[in-house]
Amino acid sequence: MNTTFQGSDGETRCYWCEATQEYIDYHDDEWGFPVSDDFHLFEKLSLESFQSGLSWRTILVKRENFRTAFDKFDFNIVADYAEKEVEHLLNDEGIVRHRGKIEATINNAKVAQKLVKEHGSLAAFLWQYEPKVQLSVDTEVASTSEESIALSKDLKKLGWKFLGPTTAYAFMQSVGMVNDHFVSCVTQSKVESARKSFKRPSAK
Repeated sequence: MNTTFQGSDGETRCYWCEATQEYIDYHDDEWGFPVSDDFHLFEKLSLESFQSGLSWRTILVKRENFRTAFDKFDFNIVADYAEKEVEHLLNDEGIVRHRGKIEATINNAKVAQKLVKEHGSLAAFLWQYEPKVQLSVDTEVASTSEESIALSKDLKKLGWKFLGPTTAYAFMQSVGMVNDHFVSCVTQSKVESARKSFKRPSAK
């Protein structure tokens, strides 16, 4: 299997983003670049859960609608959603209308608030799961890891819903906890540089 492809601009990119321009833009500008903002991290976790069973493109094209519907994923607001907000979301054609995932997002917002109180920030808690050893990706991208299994397990213990090891690993890839761009990909070195200069959040 080819791990990369050459785009119309002559640059080599990871094979998975070839299908659509949305994927290419996401790959070039976001995927793998480190994130420390709590609300952005909560958004990433939530959207990865909504994506389960669907294509990532479905989420990307609806992302702005999701942000509007969920108050920019401010978990301090989402945590106070009641049945009225759930019903409103279930009638919002701009998002994925899945009651279980919507209710899980509200539940998870409450857990996020607790994590902020205990660790100082959601980021400080999540970045503890960054692998100590980073592996270069030459031929195949993993779907889970020891760290993603631990993250999923620990969040579930805290009451987090809709986050298995595979979803947790996809989250870790997206926010830069791992650099899973293939070594021949034009973005790999950019992500690596961003990761080296990134200041890891620390617990209070």
